Amino acid sequence: MNLDTLAAAWAPRLLSMLRIMSGLLLLQHGTGKLLKFPAGVVPANFNLMSMPGYAGIIEFVCGILLVVGLFSRPAAFVASGMTAVAYFMVHAPLGFYPILNKGELAALYCFVFLYLAAAGPGPWSIDAARKK
Repeated sequence: MNLDTLAAAWAPRLLSMLRIMSGLLLLQHGTGKLLKFPAGVVPANFNLMSMPGYAGIIEFVCGILLVVGLFSRPAAFVASGMTAVAYFMVHAPLGFYPILNKGELAALYCFVFLYLAAAGPGPWSIDAARKK
């Protein structure tokens, strides 16, 4: 078995793994804001009816949907937009370079979720099971 064949066989599974792990990482931002878990990540003066509150709801809901692979494309698209807004509203005003404005995580999330919105959930998902 050559490398191309091996890569082709594993690519769909790795897409599912990327979706699951990205969803879990997004979910921890949502649980931190909404459930105060893990402790210590809640912003000061947190208000559910504010931009961080709305972001927490999106992170929580889209994170769960991405982990289980249900409505993956729309959830990833919404998460991509939310992280783009986070980058341009919070980080970009602090400077041009993401490494200096501390926005590299938001930018990376944005493009990972945009890719998932285009590529789909992969075979290990409720969406894939529903298609069968």
